[in-house]
Amino acid sequence: MTFPRWSAVLFDFDGTLANTIPLILGSFRWTLAHHDLPPADDTTIRSWIGRTLPDIFTELAGADAVGELQDTYRSWQSEHQHLLQTYPGMDALVARLADAGTPMGVATSRRRDTATALLDAAGLAVHLPLLVGLEDTDDHKPDAAPLLLAADRLGIESGEAVYVGDAVVDLQAARAAGMTGVGVTWGAGLPALLRAEPSHAVVDTVPELQLALAG
Repeated sequence: MTFPRWSAVLFDFDGTLANTIPLILGSFRWTLAHHDLPPADDTTIRSWIGRTLPDIFTELAGADAVGELQDTYRSWQSEHQHLLQTYPGMDALVARLADAGTPMGVATSRRRDTATALLDAAGLAVHLPLLVGLEDTDDHKPDAAPLLLAADRLGIESGEAVYVGDAVVDLQAARAAGMTGVGVTWGAGLPALLRAEPSHAVVDTVPELQLALAG
């Protein structure tokens, strides 16, 4: 049995590689309150994860308010990076993939600067130097564009890669890109909704993810 069974492994970041959910929940709560917008409960906020901030803030307050809302959100998040949590075993899995010579990368809806900082804080940046972020494509998940760009930068065909993510939009983007999708339930997505999407597997633990990647 080869490990992994695909030529390359791509990851979502938030809720997949690291637990940024508390950080995201706090950022949205502060931003909505600071700008006198209606509050949102945790379930609603978690459903936004995987989408871009401009899309979400446009829906909430209109396009003209996006810049100011993003500034507030990012300022609060940068001051509260201590809320970042790691997932036990994820660093070891990424290291094992690197030791196997597996091309890897991250395709996220987060801006490159904040994603890079949080990857470094989680101790994962050394093995994941390739990162496609918000600024790199005009279209975003569930569109295939970020995943296709990541595959292109790795020098592989999209069908040779697996994309691992915690949100429905991650599995939809993988399918749109012609990649295999693997869902993880430890992030923001509801397990039932993840399992309703076509995928190779939906897993509940990091050891299960390693088994899924090994086939």
